[in-house]
Amino acid sequence: MINVLLVEDSKITRDTVERYISSSPDYLLIASLANAANAEIVCMRDNVDLILMDVCTADDESGINAAEKIKKRNQDIRIIIMTSMPEYSFLRKAKAAGCDSFWYKEFGEVELLDVMDRTMKGESVYPQSTPVVPVGDTGSNELTEKELSILRQLALGLKYEEIAVALLISVNTVKFHIKNLLMKTGYRSTLQLVVDVVSKKLILPKF
Repeated sequence: MINVLLVEDSKITRDTVERYISSSPDYLLIASLANAANAEIVCMRDNVDLILMDVCTADDESGINAAEKIKKRNQDIRIIIMTSMPEYSFLRKAKAAGCDSFWYKEFGEVELLDVMDRTMKGESVYPQSTPVVPVGDTGSNELTEKELSILRQLALGLKYEEIAVALLISVNTVKFHIKNLLMKTGYRSTLQLVVDVVSKKLILPKF
């Protein structure tokens, strides 16, 4: 039996995944948590083989940050990051944290049990790209990494000069990218643009 730890803040989703795990004879759910900060304690106390880790957990705890801490302590524990949000940075951050696989709850084309099976066999299962969401007149896949980075800084409330310092670029470069963003999306102001990407969870300032 493969011992599974589930970390998911939504009770509805947690109940669904718990039933899903119970339907397989290969997996045993040993704990189910809402807060990622408690996952490391469970891993030190119990024999955990696989963690299904939500990105955004209770009390604004990051599942990716928790996963990185667990991986530093025990590389043998396999971790699958789960999310329903199309935040553009999650795939990159999960890989950087050493997470073994990544599963989109709503956008994924692969069943969770399949991802679990493949992960436990040593495969790293990641989507090829972040889900595409509409942003004004364009799609999120048409926005560059630099443009998205600037949008994140705007969502954090930074001014142009502060963005330039944060991203190590000139103020003119910031203005150039913002002008391109407004042209691509058709929005008249950065406020409209930021409200759109944050409401669609393409950018989550806290994460």
